[in-house]
Amino acid sequence: MKLLVVEDEPLLRHHLHTRLGEAGHRVNAVADAEAALALQQGNHHDLAIIDLGLPGMDGMALIRELRGAGHTLPILILTARGSWQHKVEGLAAGADDYLVKPFQFEELEARLNALLRRSSGFVQARVSAGPLELDLNRKQASIQDAVLTLTAYEYRILEYLMLNHQQVITKERLMEQLYPGEQERDPNVIEVLMGRLRRKLEAGVGFRPIQTVRGQGYIFDEPCQ
Repeated sequence: MKLLVVEDEPLLRHHLHTRLGEAGHRVNAVADAEAALALQQGNHHDLAIIDLGLPGMDGMALIRELRGAGHTLPILILTARGSWQHKVEGLAAGADDYLVKPFQFEELEARLNALLRRSSGFVQARVSAGPLELDLNRKQASIQDAVLTLTAYEYRILEYLMLNHQQVITKERLMEQLYPGEQERDPNVIEVLMGRLRRKLEAGVGFRPIQTVRGQGYIFDEPCQ
């Protein structure tokens, strides 16, 4: 998933960028609200992590600005302000969850995964479609209990398509899931990965859930639950 991190403390921002990247997410990390708003205009993020104590426009104002502009992505507040009043104010501004510093990374990751699942309409960590099952915690796919050997990129594409099942997803959105920041993007890579992924899903059972929508992108055309 593609995450937006807004944190002004350089060491923590670097730590979040690194750890979340190692967990399989694509991460854009910035130090202030103005940079976050500019970045959100040209990108599709699946979730934002926002510190309240930002320079200039604070995190609370940034959340209101994002919601006022119609951005519906889940937002997790990450801050040293731990009073219940601050929590209530943050949730009222439009945040979906609240984590107080200092924190354990495992708790942050668990909260992020829960927010991402709920925003896609799932409450469990396992998503299934026909003979295919996805374990969102283990980042593992299996067909009829046989684990599929997927590369990290193949898994990311499959997870994103399943969590957005029965929606047409453009190549551009898929590339955002694979390429961090402004790294050069090659749409031909998506076609190669999609071909390999389809062959692995079809092998043995003939399962063909991913369809091409000409001129638009791809769709996971099986209902997921």
